[in-house]
Amino acid sequence: MAAIALRRHLAAPLLLLLGGCASFTPDGGMTPVANQVAGETGASVLKISSTEAAAEAQARVAALLSRPLDARAAAQIALLSNRGLQAQYNALGISEADYVAASLPPNPVFGVERLSGGGELDIERRLAANLLALLTLPARTEIAKSQFEAARQRAVEATFRTAAEARRAYYRAVAARQTEVFLESARRIADAAADLTVKLGETGAATKLDQARASAFYAEVSSTLAQARLASATEREALTRSLGLWGADTAFRLPSQLPRLPGRLRSVGHVEAEAVMRRTDLIAARLELDALSKTLGLTEATRFVSLIDGAYRSNYQRAGNETLRPSGFELEVQVPLFDLGETKVRRGAEVYMQAVNLLMEQAVNVRSEARAAYVGYRARYDIARQYQAKILPLRKIINEQALLQYNGMLIDVFELLTTERESIDSSVAAIAAQRDFFLAEVDFETAITGGGSGRAMVASAASPSAESD
Repeated sequence: MAAIALRRHLAAPLLLLLGGCASFTPDGGMTPVANQVAGETGASVLKISSTEAAAEAQARVAALLSRPLDARAAAQIALLSNRGLQAQYNALGISEADYVAASLPPNPVFGVERLSGGGELDIERRLAANLLALLTLPARTEIAKSQFEAARQRAVEATFRTAAEARRAYYRAVAARQTEVFLESARRIADAAADLTVKLGETGAATKLDQARASAFYAEVSSTLAQARLASATEREALTRSLGLWGADTAFRLPSQLPRLPGRLRSVGHVEAEAVMRRTDLIAARLELDALSKTLGLTEATRFVSLIDGAYRSNYQRAGNETLRPSGFELEVQVPLFDLGETKVRRGAEVYMQAVNLLMEQAVNVRSEARAAYVGYRARYDIARQYQAKILPLRKIINEQALLQYNGMLIDVFELLTTERESIDSSVAAIAAQRDFFLAEVDFETAITGGGSGRAMVASAASPSAESD
């Protein structure tokens, strides 16, 4: 009867605790991540956790690879194929499992002991549970929930970073290819100039000095072209790694030149406020700090008692013709004679203040990064626009006039070749300036939303956890 009464008394609290337990989401917590990424970038994400999901991702990648890539398609392919990003999604699933586990009551321990001898029989049944873990269950659940929310923001940040790195690699690869194509054209011109100078030398119209200068010009352009080819191959491989492609998929096609500069820049009223409000790494750091605060509160609440075990005992004893069924409770409390919990409280306070200081440092850095990125974005645009609107058109005029003067025998081969060399340098610099603008644009976006190359906060370096044992 005592056992029945005990079960009745425990049934209601257990049902209440089980009702508050967290449950697994169908997609491992990915829905909020997908919604936030789609809202910020317009791209879609997919966690590859089955053969069906893998087949879907491959089909979507194949469709994007069927035409020449642009920056948007490159970012989308990376979100579908990059396995490093998938590992970040696995980390989110691990955090969800920890959250669900933290919301569950501690498992009871059931033991049976049987002793016999001399005509006596003693059977002991014991049901034990960690009562302190049960009492601190709501607090530990809240801590795990904050950590899970922080893990979601880290997954979003990893997604932004993967997309940004793919776009950067795309712009570098296209710029390297455009430079290579331009220098191939320049080498053909240098080759023709060298051949013409040799023929003029045979007729006496060009000196040996003129011939040597033309040949040196051709050799220098050829050397620069070889370096450009190396850079083009290297940047393409970097893009391939960023996209997560291999096998036949590495034969993707790139456009022959970078996109045109936009007609005007995007204006942002308060870049600092936007960054502080929207940066995913800063949001994650705040959530991690909240979890640390709750952990410290739990540590202070349990500083004097770190172990309470409760047990229900029910025995069956038989000696001769006499049978006894004694039952009762057992309570085990750890007595803090030497450690009164001060070490845990002091450690928790230092860990919390460490996280506070790191968060404040990160907030300062975020503001500075946003300002610097915006300045770089505007400056790179002005530089690239200067090349497109003024320097290259002027170089074209200079080349045309130099050729006319050479044909009129007003300048020699040296001046003509010098003019052509300067024109080549300006064209290569213009491609680099255009590339740098698009890279600065990516940096500006990531400085506002997150996923850039800035140093992330190490709020979880001290391994926040609720020590209840």
